[in-house]
Amino acid sequence: MEVFLQIIFSGIAVGMIYAVIAFGYQLTFATSGTLNFSQGDALAFGALAGLSIVEHLHNYWLMIPVVMVVGALYGVMIERLGVRPALKIKSEGWIMATIALGIIVHNVAENIWGKDDLKFPSPVSEIPINILGANVLPMEIIVVFGALGLMLAVELFNRKSIYGKAVVATSADRDAAGLMGINTSLVIVFSYALSSLTAAFAGVLIAPLTLTGASMGAALGLKAFAVAIIGGLTSGLGVIVGGLILGITETATGFYISTGYKDVPGLILLLLVLAIKPAGLFGKTAIKKV
Repeated sequence: MEVFLQIIFSGIAVGMIYAVIAFGYQLTFATSGTLNFSQGDALAFGALAGLSIVEHLHNYWLMIPVVMVVGALYGVMIERLGVRPALKIKSEGWIMATIALGIIVHNVAENIWGKDDLKFPSPVSEIPINILGANVLPMEIIVVFGALGLMLAVELFNRKSIYGKAVVATSADRDAAGLMGINTSLVIVFSYALSSLTAAFAGVLIAPLTLTGASMGAALGLKAFAVAIIGGLTSGLGVIVGGLILGITETATGFYISTGYKDVPGLILLLLVLAIKPAGLFGKTAIKKV
């Protein structure tokens, strides 16, 4: 029983990181129909920037808002340089543009911080807490509640604030929102800023639990994209459920079978969802009017 709970708790922590990155994919897709394929690089850049900031401030908690600003600026850069030109001519060029910008940022990060993985200091004790017989790291608890807190804050912003309602209106129908006087271009910039902010935030959440390096976001970004597809790119609940499913499945596979096969069940699930319910478990199929 203790082993089972250990797998569940560890899987939840991993799954929530996937979910918060996938939430970023959902934000840009909702407002512009595009995806930021440099999300993983935003996560790595946020973690590395956070490491440098912590070394100067000597305070993990003061570092977080600074990294979130850095992440937001990263998102603005991606939108301005890679997405906006493609949207203006209604091209799919944003796909390669976001990938290319991510590669550039990756190379810049390697030249600044080096290619070797670095240890990120933990802001809390690294001694596990015993919960129902399972050992849980305090940082894993922070990861779960931090990820949920950020996603909840974004949802409340969208529901309660005037600008948030503009985001919701743009998500529902960009053309109609523009006719109502909403600056949809600004909304799309904001969605990209928020998307990369969430990735950078995820980076500093996961960094104390793993090694930090320019390549740390590559696998996380791809798996988060799989989570977004599994849960549904139009559902906030979907990315949480998808993240938990993938995180727990990977952890269980790594323990009971082999760590070499832990990626397989998630990919099989992705293929099944695409075959049976292409819009995702909680997604809604878009209906295009002609």
